[in-house]
Amino acid sequence: MLGEKDIAAANRTARALWYESQGRAVLREENLRSPGTGEALVRMQFSAVSRGTERLVCEGRVPLAEFERMRAPLQDGSFPFPVKYGYCAVGLVEDGPREILGKPVFSLHPHQDCFVAPASMLRVLPEGLPSRRAALAANMETALNAVWDSGAGPGDRIAIVGCGLVGLLVTYICAGLPGADVVACDIDASRSSIVRSFGARFSAPDTIADDADIVFHASASASGLATAIGAAGFEGKVVELSWYGEGAVAAPLGGAFHSRRLQLISSQVGSVSPIRRPRWDYARRLGKALDLLRDERLDALITDEIEFEDAPEKLPKFLTSGAGLAAVITYP
Repeated sequence: MLGEKDIAAANRTARALWYESQGRAVLREENLRSPGTGEALVRMQFSAVSRGTERLVCEGRVPLAEFERMRAPLQDGSFPFPVKYGYCAVGLVEDGPREILGKPVFSLHPHQDCFVAPASMLRVLPEGLPSRRAALAANMETALNAVWDSGAGPGDRIAIVGCGLVGLLVTYICAGLPGADVVACDIDASRSSIVRSFGARFSAPDTIADDADIVFHASASASGLATAIGAAGFEGKVVELSWYGEGAVAAPLGGAFHSRRLQLISSQVGSVSPIRRPRWDYARRLGKALDLLRDERLDALITDEIEFEDAPEKLPKFLTSGAGLAAVITYP
């Protein structure tokens, strides 16, 4: 005989955001099973939108050759459509292991009002870290990994081209390096106040210097890549953070690229940077990313909030508008 709790669990449903076709998203209802051994039920509070990647997903521009590598850990569906995508979720544990019950956790889960996940994939937030800001953890991991990949250190001249969310998080980390001279560059001068609040300088693309030891490119544009290469000093390193999906981007490798002996490398968060890999795993890196988010100055990076009910209409518009920095989806 089933008790009331068992009946309620059997009838539990969730709603999730699905990208159904190019530029079109919907909310789908689905049955939600009870958590099994080693699993937890999480009620979502906030999920952040990873703008660059989700724009390519929403537009159906994930290359066929990248379908498997691009899968989010708890994704449903398949590229190009329909697909339930996302990996920046924060919620409260409503059912599961006693040690995490009732606690706020971060998870790599798509946009969904409640979900069941392995407890091993949930990270309890550090004491005092607001859930809203914690939704940026995946982006902070990307920035942290990029700084590791670059080898940037104290005293370096560092330039960041592209002041979107990831570019600004890289700026934040680099500005904390002792003695580093950090400049961030963007065509949108309104982002200069955030750059300066982190302790870095701001520059327009046409006035950035050409003597950087390390340059990070995060503008996802050919013109930004050209600016980044031009900003590197002799034997400098350019770290490419942008991912273009199916797009082809011209890289200006003529001119002084060879005579200045520049390095152009990629950075991607899917693997821990080789220079940290012997002692760092994904869990340790995520823990450090969450710890780095304790600074309340980072709240300025969240410029948009979208209610979950409105996400099918508003999220595709945010992804293609180019306005704002980071958006979080809020849940009732």
